[in-house]
Amino acid sequence: MEIVDVLTELARSGQVGPVANGAAWDTVTEALGEPFEVVVGKRRSWPRLFTYGDLELSVCRCQKVVLICLQTWRDVIELPAALADRQTFPGHPKYADLIAALDRAGCAWRPYTPLTFDNQCAIEVTSSGVLFVFEIPEGEDPILNIAGPQAHHHDCPAATKTHATP
Repeated sequence: MEIVDVLTELARSGQVGPVANGAAWDTVTEALGEPFEVVVGKRRSWPRLFTYGDLELSVCRCQKVVLICLQTWRDVIELPAALADRQTFPGHPKYADLIAALDRAGCAWRPYTPLTFDNQCAIEVTSSGVLFVFEIPEGEDPILNIAGPQAHHHDCPAATKTHATP
């Protein structure tokens, strides 16, 4: 298995293993184990950011995954063992390699203009809404920087309870 295989599955299904937007957090941690929590500042407020290597997840106060980002800009991409037959992959996937893999898998895609400018371009897989954002180094072919489905928007029952008036 190569990183383009993981990325193609993400494009096809909108998820990586049990990790999907809207997935119950306890289901994810049961499958992948305890993550590393990224704490910004001194307060632990919601949503919270968790990582499994280069797989970053934002979790709402209602314990649902609301954002999935797979960071691919590093030299080595790390994933939890439960997601792939290996835990590390070479980083910096190339645009041409990903496009070829998406085409082989029958994943239709289109340019995503809101994130295409200057030294960056993006594509969106039409069936899943997964976005792939590429950096374009000067004089080089585009390399993948980050991938993931668009954020999951929902009416958080925990927020409603917190903000309800007596």
